[in-house]
Amino acid sequence: MDTMKLLLGATIALLLGALAVSWQGMKQGVKNTPQDEIARLQKQVKELRAEQDNLKMQRELQLLRSQPVQTPANSELEAMKHQLEQNKRALEEIELRKEAEARDKKVADLEEVEMDKRGLESKDSELRRARMISDALLIGRIKEYVEDAQYGGFVTFDVLLPEQIQAGVIVAIRRKTGILGQLKVSDITAEGAIATPLPGFGPVKPQVGDELILPPQY
Repeated sequence: MDTMKLLLGATIALLLGALAVSWQGMKQGVKNTPQDEIARLQKQVKELRAEQDNLKMQRELQLLRSQPVQTPANSELEAMKHQLEQNKRALEEIELRKEAEARDKKVADLEEVEMDKRGLESKDSELRRARMISDALLIGRIKEYVEDAQYGGFVTFDVLLPEQIQAGVIVAIRRKTGILGQLKVSDITAEGAIATPLPGFGPVKPQVGDELILPPQY
């Protein structure tokens, strides 16, 4: 900044000098002014003008450098990042939509299978009965069967659901999807429970491991 002030001051001084010489030349006549003096002043004026142009150009360059400029490369990079984020969100939405559609289709398929199953059961009572037996809650498992010709024998069994077992409760022996027969609980001990066969018990005898359920209401 000090250099610019000095140059401007020198420029003004030279211009004043040139005006003084020009004024003197006008008073005394152009012929009386030395040619070498005129040439020297003209040369200095040209040099000062060139220096002024140079200083002006440098000042404009400094102004341009002081202003932040975003290059095209940075602008393109930001645009690419923004586009990538949008593409990522779009892909996530597509994946979520696919998962929802897959879940809906699975539920619909299961509902359709269940409806078909119930439709068949409504036409075939045996299928319905087998399904109800298969779905019945397991409450005990036979540990031992003691056969008695006089009293009809009895079974001991492990109690799996104590809240479902009490004296007098009727339980059924389930084997696969069929009912082998029914028992009546007579006693409950710390080791398990005892039950006796009811009339109508089939020729097939209970076995260790047979499952006990509450008789389904067909």
